[in-house]
Amino acid sequence: MQVKHEIISTNRVKQRKGKRWSVHLFPIPALIIYGLFIVYPLAAALTYSFFDWKAIKRGAFIGLQNFKNLFTLEPFAGLFWNAFQHNVLYFVLQMVVQNGLAFLLAFIVYKKIRGAEFFKIAFFLPRLLSVIVVGFLWKLILNPNYGALNVIFGKFGLETLQKAWLGDPKTALIAIILVNCWFGLGFSVLIFLAGFQAIPNELVEAATLDGAKGGHMLRKIYLPLMIPSIMIMTVLTFIQSFEAFELVYAMQGSDGGPYHSTDTLAVYFYRLAFGGSSGGDSTAIGLGSALATVLFIFIATFTIFILEVMQKKEVEM
Repeated sequence: MQVKHEIISTNRVKQRKGKRWSVHLFPIPALIIYGLFIVYPLAAALTYSFFDWKAIKRGAFIGLQNFKNLFTLEPFAGLFWNAFQHNVLYFVLQMVVQNGLAFLLAFIVYKKIRGAEFFKIAFFLPRLLSVIVVGFLWKLILNPNYGALNVIFGKFGLETLQKAWLGDPKTALIAIILVNCWFGLGFSVLIFLAGFQAIPNELVEAATLDGAKGGHMLRKIYLPLMIPSIMIMTVLTFIQSFEAFELVYAMQGSDGGPYHSTDTLAVYFYRLAFGGSSGGDSTAIGLGSALATVLFIFIATFTIFILEVMQKKEVEM
């Protein structure tokens, strides 16, 4: 009996070990896909940035020369800083317009004001569309000749507000950013709404009993407890802003027109590496790879910084 018991115990141990090994095998397909489509392109871009390129033929090793040219050699340096400023504006306006409005709308939905459920669905509907489709539709709406926006202004006698929204360097980038805010509003509302719903009801009830109302309740109770959600949206908005490409490409093409007034770093990278829609220099693969590397390091550094701040805030709370 003792021998039989030992055999059964040994078999059970083997079965457990087999199950453990099988569990470790499950992530392998995902890791392979991640390596092929994320890690390998990043490593390749870093490698390409250290070489001179003649069309698609790799030349001599030039070290950090592509990085130096990107920051100091014209016209590359001027276009880089121009695109960088546009990305910063992209981020600031999205934080103020998109996330600011989303925070208030999420608070309204959280308070279950009449019609809140309808608005929650309505806000998220644009997110179901492809970015390319959104860009194409808004390009039609903003058309200076037959676009719906200028037609509406004309119907109400507001001809002074009619503009070539995407043809004027002063308004083109703002128009694209506002379209992006409209597109991303629903997602931001859902993130903030999840944050509001995670707040313990006991705290809200205690504050209410102490006489906290309206704006005071929002500033002193809700806002501090919403810091984790705000931090998350800050990171996501920053990444999305500095990777902005599809909407700009759909509405203005890869040249970032007019006169590079809608250029972003991602669009500039595309033009450097693959050429613009009106023809481009395909010999700038090294510069494009250097730009991609700089952009990755910048985004990763900011993201890590925000996550560190968020962890400290959570510890303090």
